[in-house]
Amino acid sequence: MRKKNNKVSRLERILEIPEELSSNQPKVTILGFEQLLIENHKGILEYQDYFIRLNTYIGIININGFNLKLDEMTNEDILIKGKIDSIDFENTQET
Repeated sequence: MRKKNNKVSRLERILEIPEELSSNQPKVTILGFEQLLIENHKGILEYQDYFIRLNTYIGIININGFNLKLDEMTNEDILIKGKIDSIDFENTQET
């Protein structure tokens, strides 16, 4: 089993595949204080114009702000716009 995992990681390194594409790790991109792109999410847990909670494969992402809206959304990516005050993470993975 280990050899298979090592082969995949070697192949990924050779092909230079970004880790966020080959894993379920969320990728958070902040554009100023007014746009937030989150890739590899699992769904919306809570949505208000001042608070958004997103589920990911490794935990929950909380976004706090004002006039928050879901601008674009796919099964894996979500773009949030509005006045973003803070972002925090809740780790739900067992270590």
